[in-house]
Amino acid sequence: MNGAALSSSDRLRAIRQCRVSDASQGCVAPIYSGPGPHFWGLLVRVVSVMNYKGGVGKTTLTANVAAEIANHGHRVLMIDLDPQTNLTFSFYTVEEWNTDLRQTRTIQRWYEGDLPGRGIPLDELVLTPERVNLVLKENAGQLDLISSHLGLIDIDLQLAAKLGGTTLAESKRKFLSLHGCLAEALRSPAFRDYDIVLIDCPPNFGLVTKTAIVASEFILVPAKPDYLSTLGIGYLRHSVDKLVEEFNAYLDHNGGGSSAQRISPQFAGVAFTMTQIHAGKPIGTQRTQIENIREIGDMPVFATSVRNSPRYFAEAGPDGIPPILRMPLADEVSRELRALTDEFVAAISTGRHRS
Repeated sequence: MNGAALSSSDRLRAIRQCRVSDASQGCVAPIYSGPGPHFWGLLVRVVSVMNYKGGVGKTTLTANVAAEIANHGHRVLMIDLDPQTNLTFSFYTVEEWNTDLRQTRTIQRWYEGDLPGRGIPLDELVLTPERVNLVLKENAGQLDLISSHLGLIDIDLQLAAKLGGTTLAESKRKFLSLHGCLAEALRSPAFRDYDIVLIDCPPNFGLVTKTAIVASEFILVPAKPDYLSTLGIGYLRHSVDKLVEEFNAYLDHNGGGSSAQRISPQFAGVAFTMTQIHAGKPIGTQRTQIENIREIGDMPVFATSVRNSPRYFAEAGPDGIPPILRMPLADEVSRELRALTDEFVAAISTGRHRS
């Protein structure tokens, strides 16, 4: 089977059909040359969406890519780890969040306590936003969400206080347990029916973000094609590499004393957003920034960029439905988002390695 000839829907369907009831059988999708769907013991693709710089369209990209994949008949889970809670507010109003979610139905509750997940299983926090799923049910897709909380900003300090120990072995055990908590939770059978999990990370490299990276097979990096937005891309690559090296070294030292598994997240690519278009191309200064990142080669760059539009890259509207599901098929931004989603699915389906 030639992966390059498959649509995003076909690629994800192949991944889904590859599932088996016994994970030990080791199934490999025919279009996937990487570790296979049972990498990390997961039956789904887990992708962190992150950039050190805020205001790069990260949440807009996450919501619309998730909606486009779900609109092809797939089950998608979004996890909102950004304390700004914008992904959550893309599907729920502030009033709904305050009334129905704030107290007991957010990811903050999961991270709190002696250890993350000790107080409540992660799957009990999964929400199915009604308005967007009324649209998606026509194609048998489903879009679920684990909501964020404004108080999540304090969780990094609480988690950091749990690190350390009286011996080196204890310190390493706590490091693995805390950094691997989200990965461990996503290995639950409750998440096996999802085709993909997209994690909207905060614009930092704190402990909450690190739990997402450890849980992820891939990292998607949205960026505006300007100097400040691209400045931290190389540093992000360095930070991820350092985390991977440290986590795996601690795991090797710990031997069989941890349920954690070695990690090797790959960069799916940089997705340039909010571009200014002239004569069908990004303007000259932005093209220069895009080419600079491509030439540096810290990570792949998607061929498709997404132009700026207040209908997409603005505060979430009250209807709880991402624009890609509302706008006409001929809409330019919608076309670009669909093309980018197809590139993205190709990257995570073929196990593209960091270059």
